[in-house]
Amino acid sequence: MSYEAMDFEGLEARIGYTFKDPVLLRTALTHTSFANEYHIGEIPNYERQEFLGDAILEYITSEALYERYPDLSEGELTKRRASLVCEYTLSQISRELGYGDYVFLSKGERLTGGKDRPSILCDLFESVLGGIYLDGGMEPARRYVQQHLLTDLEHKTLFTDAKTILQEYAQKGGGTVAYDLLGQSGPDHNRDYHVQVRIGEKPLAEGHGHSIKGAQMEAAHRAIRELGLC
Repeated sequence: MSYEAMDFEGLEARIGYTFKDPVLLRTALTHTSFANEYHIGEIPNYERQEFLGDAILEYITSEALYERYPDLSEGELTKRRASLVCEYTLSQISRELGYGDYVFLSKGERLTGGKDRPSILCDLFESVLGGIYLDGGMEPARRYVQQHLLTDLEHKTLFTDAKTILQEYAQKGGGTVAYDLLGQSGPDHNRDYHVQVRIGEKPLAEGHGHSIKGAQMEAAHRAIRELGLC
């Protein structure tokens, strides 16, 4: 389906919000590569809405954590917020919502797996949030975050502790955790790192991320889930 004729009704049903101005949703799903490759008039990309959505997301999650955990210190609240708004968590939600099936990408990005790339999926969660805020204000933006992110908090906040949990598990069995870089792709400003985690010689899981650390954290989180540690 063409850029102008794309039907977002099914996606809006999954998001839980119907846009009064559908251009805002279309913009939220337009990657810079598409805007640069296809010159259909002036096509805006999602970067500005993603910038706005990032700020709104930080505010909403900070407020929610502050109210839900009255006894936590500033440092602990910061740590929990970081696990919630990290690339892995947001990309998983975007994948479940099906954003990859709707995102507008250049031919090159599509061929290299852009629709499933964690960095792009993470951006999409924030750009859609920015679009919802512009279209309907703070209340629907807050509902979007509460519905799709601020559920099952204890499980989601395990992400930042995954490497520690895996390390402690390995030590109990006398093993050593190691992370191997399997590859990297993409331009310097948008690298995708591919990492495998293992205990001894036994591979456990793989992860991708914008940084090596992020890829290691995703691999560790996948590993502790496979091992039934969370």
